[in-house]
Amino acid sequence: MRLALFDLDNTLLAGDSDHSWGEFLCETGRVDAVEYRARNDAFYADYCAGKLDVVAYQSFTQAILARTEAAELARWQAEFMAEVIEPIILAKGEALLRKHREAGDKLVIITATNRFITAPIAARLGVETLLATECGMDNGRYTGHVAGIPCYQAGKVVRLNEWLAETGLSLDGAYFYSDSRNDLPLLEAVANPVAVDPDDTLRAIAGERGWPVLSLRG
Repeated sequence: MRLALFDLDNTLLAGDSDHSWGEFLCETGRVDAVEYRARNDAFYADYCAGKLDVVAYQSFTQAILARTEAAELARWQAEFMAEVIEPIILAKGEALLRKHREAGDKLVIITATNRFITAPIAARLGVETLLATECGMDNGRYTGHVAGIPCYQAGKVVRLNEWLAETGLSLDGAYFYSDSRNDLPLLEAVANPVAVDPDDTLRAIAGERGWPVLSLRG
């Protein structure tokens, strides 16, 4: 079975769900908007520059999960999905998923964003397999810290290889769609790398290497 791997943020979505979650918390008064937004924006700038301290960022973004009851988090999650995520789901992204599904490919979303944020999005997109940065749990509550290897940069390749070992699947003929320079390690690992609405760095690399460049916007 051929794999069709998809980054999520700014690939299948017209935006970044991780950063948008922080904005959502600010706009709904669930955090101190001035302080939280400044830190959220600074981390996102580091991400875009390819120099994010992913463990520090995950500790920042997961802290609120640790201090909030599960039922309340579920309400926030539903609100976030309806108000923020649904409007940025790309129709052409859904069509691309459908194309690979109809071809009999195994669909996988592989994202640096944590599972709390992305699991409902993957479900909405009809993708059963999600490889995401994991949230620490203890006795049914979030710890506020990342669990295991973050699914970021080279960590995506590590996490994917672990999953391949568990499932017995392989990267033979695999596709990977991404917008980000941060995904270069995984793009280099697949037979069919595709740059989707890429950042400037990835666009230049795709041009040098003859990788297809695709837009799912508009």
